[in-house]
Amino acid sequence: MQSLAPALEKLAKTWKFIELWVDPIPFPPKVLMLVVDHDGKCNVFNPAADYNLVVSHSNYQAAQEWFLEDEYERVKGKLLAEEIM
Repeated sequence: MQSLAPALEKLAKTWKFIELWVDPIPFPPKVLMLVVDHDGKCNVFNPAADYNLVVSHSNYQAAQEWFLEDEYERVKGKLLAEEIM
């Protein structure tokens, strides 16, 4: 099996960290992925729909407010790009 490490290293240069947010009300719960780049821009992707872009925000606070407005909960922890490089 081929390692994903080289691909992850390349991608890690474009983003700063990733968070998972979950809507716990439906079953199965809906999970979205927040990717924050080095400039602070935030993109929300849907892993269940081939990682399609759901929405973009200019900063983390706006993205967080968007999630909280729809009653999403942040999964504890972050994946930092620097940890996989």
